[in-house]
Parts: sequence; C-alpha cells; structure tokens
Amino acid sequence: MLCRGLAVRDGNGTAERIVGSQTDITSRKDAEARLLHDALHDALTRLPNRALLLERLDRCLAQTRRRGSPYCTVLFVDLDRFKNVNDSLGHSVGDQLLVQVARKLEQCVRPTDTVARFGGDEFAILLEDLESATAASEVAERILQALSESVRLDTHEIVTTASIGIALGNENYEAADELLRDADVAMYRAKELGKARYEVFDTSLREHVRARLDCEADLRRAIECQELELAYQPVVSFGSGRISGFEALARWQRNGRAVPPSDFIPLAEETGLIPAIEQLLIFRACQKLADWQREFPLEEPLTMNVNLSGRHLREPGLIDYLCDVLAETQPLPGTVRLEITESVLLANDTATNELLQQIRDLGFKLVLDDFGTGYSSLSYLQRLPVDAVKLDRSFVQGMEASEDGAAIVKTVVALAKQLSLAVVAEGVETIAELDRLRHFGCDMAQGFLFSRPVDANAAAALVAREISIFDCSKRPRPSRNRVRRSRLVA
Repeated sequence: MLCRGLAVRDGNGTAERIVGSQTDITSRKDAEARLLHDALHDALTRLPNRALLLERLDRCLAQTRRRGSPYCTVLFVDLDRFKNVNDSLGHSVGDQLLVQVARKLEQCVRPTDTVARFGGDEFAILLEDLESATAASEVAERILQALSESVRLDTHEIVTTASIGIALGNENYEAADELLRDADVAMYRAKELGKARYEVFDTSLREHVRARLDCEADLRRAIECQELELAYQPVVSFGSGRISGFEALARWQRNGRAVPPSDFIPLAEETGLIPAIEQLLIFRACQKLADWQREFPLEEPLTMNVNLSGRHLREPGLIDYLCDVLAETQPLPGTVRLEITESVLLANDTATNELLQQIRDLGFKLVLDDFGTGYSSLSYLQRLPVDAVKLDRSFVQGMEASEDGAAIVKTVVALAKQLSLAVVAEGVETIAELDRLRHFGCDMAQGFLFSRPVDANAAAALVAREISIFDCSKRPRPSRNRVRRSRLVA
C-alpha cells in the first residue's frame, strides 16, 4: 500500500487532523519485481544471467577471502557442435535444446548452487562451499552423464555433449572475472583434447593459452607476408605405375622451426584463417602445376590436388577467386583437383550442390577427402557432384590389422566404382598394403612408400627421373600388376 498524509492546521498553525489516502500498488510492485527479475535472468531458459552470476560470485569470493576455505568453484559449460543443430534443424529446435540443457543442469546441482546462462550455448555454474576439487569433478561427471541422454524435440532425437572447464576459487582471486576467465581457459583445453570431457584449471593452462595466442599472431603475420611454403607428395597411378600428379600441402617455418600441420591447421580453422591459407595454397599450386605441365608435356598431364575446407566453401566470392586463379595460372582443364572434407555433407542442401557444380563447371575436379571417417554416406555421393573419393589412411592401415578391415576397403572401392568414382588411397606405407589395394581395384595411391612430401625442386626431379625411365616411345607401358616404387622413395 502507498500511504500519503497531510496535516490540516487551524489559524494558529496547530495541527487539528490529518487527511490522506491509501493506494493499492500491488500491480506496480509486481511489475517492478518482474523488471528486476528480467534484468537478472535469461528470457529463454529462465536461468540467472551473466550479471546475476557475477554478483553472486563476487559475494562468494569476498566470503572466501574473509574466512578461507571452503571455496567457491566455477564450472564453465560449452555445448559441443551446437552450431550444427542450428544450421541443420533451425534456431527454433536449437532454442528448445538450450531449455532442455538448462533443466538438466539444474538437476545436477544443489538448490543453493547457481546455474546461469552465460550467452549462446555457454552456461556457468557457481558451486559454493565445496571442500575439495573432487566434489567439483563429481558434479562435472554428472553433467556429462545427463547430457549424454538423448532428448526428443519435435520429430528429432538429439544427443548433445559438452566441454567443461573447472576453476577452483580461493583467496588469491580478487574478482569474479578472473575466476570465470580461468574456467573458460580450462573449457577450451577440454575441447582441444577431444570434447565431451572436463578439465581442471592450473597455471600451466594459462601459459598454454598465451602460447596459442602468440602462435595465432605469428600465423597471421606469416599469411600476410606470404611466408607459408608448399610441399608436394606424389600420387601414383596403379594403371601406369607412374606419378600421375601431386598433392600440395602447406608448410610453416616459425622462427626457424617447422610447425606440424596438425598444430597450425586446426588453429587456422578455429580462428578463421583457413580461407586465407587455402587461397595462397591454391594459387601457388596451380601456378606450379602449369609450369610443370609446360616442362613435362606428358600424354597424361600431371594433376594437382589441393584442399578446400568447408569454411572456405562458405566464403563469398569463392567462385570469382577460382576464376581469377585459372585465368592467371592457366593449368590444363580438369587437372586441378579440389579435395573437400566430409563436413560439406552436413549441409546436404541445394545451395551447396549448386556451388560444387559451379566449381566443376569451371574445370576443377572434386575429390571427397578422408572418406569413411565422418558422415560418409553413399546416398550423399549419388547427389554430390564429386569425381573421386580419397580413402582415409586409417582404413588403409586397418587392412593388415584384420580381415574385417580389408573387407571394408574392398567394399568401399567396389561401391565407389559402381558410382563411377575414382578411388585414391592415402597413407600407403607397405608393399602388402599396395598389393591389396591394387587387387581391390584402387585407381591411385600416395604415401611414404612412394615419397614423403618434398619441395618443388625435388618433386620436379622425381618426374624428370620417371620420364627417363619410362620412355613411352621406346618401351612398352608397364603391366597393371606392377607399380614401380623403388626410384620414387625419397
């Protein structure tokens, strides 16, 4: 109630009585409470938001500094591959999934703990009065178990996972942002180590993040200054027994030390630098291929395989760029093969198919890379305009481990042939693997058995040496049963 009162005075100024009113302001107070609640809670999930979490975390840290342990702990939870749900099923389904995740998180903690939506697909959990890190790990394990259970949304059944970072608060933390930062660092480490897991923060992780940021800065400079180099690995044809072409691979020397592609390529993909790297790679590879085709005018022209990531495919202006590359470098039509990863199959939409067809119409061939390791489906292959599949090295090496592994390779090769697709096997390292692949009908192979990736001069020397050995005008072509390798090993 809102009470108002006014004294009524006589001629001498003496108060005689009071007049006033009482007003029911319940609706106004309710509205104010709703506004305050909405300011501190997420509209979608009804969880506390970042502002409320920071307020409670600051209070908890202040208590920790005053009295010491027990400590407060923060869990930073990030859903894995949530973007795929939004992109493939729509934002409405994505929102429903976030609500379901919020309810699951609430069930995994005590009523006195705080589960907050931090933004997007990120959640933060404040656990107060914990006696040990073990208790926080137990909560993280409960969350991973709860999220692994499928949920049905509309007509879709979805299983999601999360990467969780844990930061244990103590009297050394001055502000909530510091604790959240360290939990975030631990979460990213969990993602790097394979997702669907948790990591507990320690100071070495902070150094790891700083080193990663330095590496990213150096990589950006290397791209801007065009310091990345190319290496070329021969692709050998089973039909002729000769080098049919090369795969161009990016190489980076950082401060005089070679950085493994397994280190800087994932970093480039995560930071959005991969399109710039691939543009440099494609141009130089096409330029070198055209030079070699003029230097070695073979009956079957040399080819060049170059990687094209799913992220690069979504870049505006890709078609114009590829047109410019062909116009400037002028390799022979159909001799540049762009290797696309299986991530493009996730889209499986008309726009993607049309884009791939436009690339083929320019004169490029398309190869599906790492076939069998991700979302492979032969039904996709029937719709996608690809020319060949590249059998992943894990399948090639699995042939010797078991007969089941060999049967898988044999079946994949046979089915690809039914779809009129060429098959390239990568990672070939032994004669036994080579013989089996030839027997199964594989078209081409590459791997350390023939040559490691080499620089441009060494690659040209391999071709020149082959020409001197396989003089087609003087010698008959090799039998299909022979693949000359001894002179290719580098």
